[in-house]
Amino acid sequence: MKWIATFLSGALVGAVVIYAYSGPGLPEPVAVVASRSTAMAPVPANVLVVAAADPEPRLPRLAPVGPALAVSDAAMVAQDQLLIPVAGIDVSALKDTFNDGRSPERRHEAIDILAPTGTPVFAVADGTIAKLFNSKPGGLTIYQFDTSQKFAYYYAHLDRYAADVKEGMTLKRGDLVGYVGATGNADPKTPHLHFAIFVLGPEKQWWKGSPINPYPLLGGATRP
Repeated sequence: MKWIATFLSGALVGAVVIYAYSGPGLPEPVAVVASRSTAMAPVPANVLVVAAADPEPRLPRLAPVGPALAVSDAAMVAQDQLLIPVAGIDVSALKDTFNDGRSPERRHEAIDILAPTGTPVFAVADGTIAKLFNSKPGGLTIYQFDTSQKFAYYYAHLDRYAADVKEGMTLKRGDLVGYVGATGNADPKTPHLHFAIFVLGPEKQWWKGSPINPYPLLGGATRP
């Protein structure tokens, strides 16, 4: 362990995290935090060195799924808290179901907001309707791109669309887009809005992206 002591000496600012992983003939995993400015000593072959970012104020971490970029991009969304999309719903009524299982192979990756059939659904932010789509799982759905076209907002299980809603139309935060329902694979006895957010890829495919947790962005607090 002489190389660890050498590496740790002279720590000043910043951080470097060292992970030593186990393998045939290698020791048990260890983690070491040292200064970014420390001179590098020879590092054994079973060690991975990762430089951490400089300390800075950050928004609360979310519960990401998929690429790490989802965390930083979610922080960008949170600069302006999203509107709760269902009329009459207070933040205290929201439940974080993002990581809940929906099958052995699938996680929810969204939030379900329960409300009676016909309850108005509003746009959570400014943007554009990219697609109106009727699918077997989601029923009547809306895919909205935000103004930067970095994020998509997905509204599913709608009972019906609002009048004059069409693809390509510009939305303002709070615009009426539809009504809560139980279309698609939703339980008819439990009408709700299935709401999801995902980071769009460079191709801007309305059906594809990296999901991020809507719950904190609607004013909720993450689970411990």
